[in-house]
This record gives sequence, C-alpha cells and structure tokens, in this order.
Amino acid sequence: MKYFIFVICLSVLLLPVMPVVAQNSVLKEAATLLNNVGEAAYGVKEAPKLPAVVGKIINIFLSILGILFVVLLVYGGYLWMTSYGDEKKVTKAKSLITDATIGLIIILIAYAVASFVVTSLETATTGAT
Repeated sequence: MKYFIFVICLSVLLLPVMPVVAQNSVLKEAATLLNNVGEAAYGVKEAPKLPAVVGKIINIFLSILGILFVVLLVYGGYLWMTSYGDEKKVTKAKSLITDATIGLIIILIAYAVASFVVTSLETATTGAT
C-alpha cells in the first residue's frame, strides 16, 4: 500500500514537469493564433495576476491533499471493519483514522493561511479593497 501511495504521489508531482518539445517560433505563432481565437470568441481579457495564479495552484494542491485524506479515512474504516475483533488491526485502523483527521486539521489551517496571504498579496499589488 505504501508503494502504491508513493507511486501516485510521485506521478502527481512529476506530471507538471513533463518537457514540451517545440521551437520557440512555433510556440509564439500558436499562442498568437490562440489569442486571436479567444479574442474573437470571448472578447479581450487581461492576463491573470500572479497572486491569483499562485492561489489557484495552492488550492489545487490542498484539494489533492483533501482527496488523500478521504482515501486514508476510507482505508482506515475498511481496516477496522475487516479486523474481525483483532485488537492489533483495530489499533492500526484507529491510528490511521486519527492521523488522517490530524492531517485534515493541518490542511484546513494551511488553507486558511494561504487564503489570507494570497488575498493580502492581491490587495497589496492591485490596490483593491
């Protein structure tokens, strides 16, 4: 199970790092064409600000951690239900559920801090209140 979780975490972390093989002029031409199509379809939109992009990345990362919490909680419940009264398995399941709950609390605190920091950065850089 640890190997499976390790492989999933590793593939999620390496997914954004996959290299793009293309020439610079082709990328610029493609970007220009896509911008023209976007402007024709939706009108001119300004590029998103850096704090907003960072906030979205943090939210995605914390969402993945939340999904991992649910998986660990279900796995802990499964272990408990299939323990058949074996005290060792019940203790392991309780420990897993407790650790997952503590992890959820840490995730919620991290979300609150990240939300505050990103909002403060956005307010400071744009001047909006």
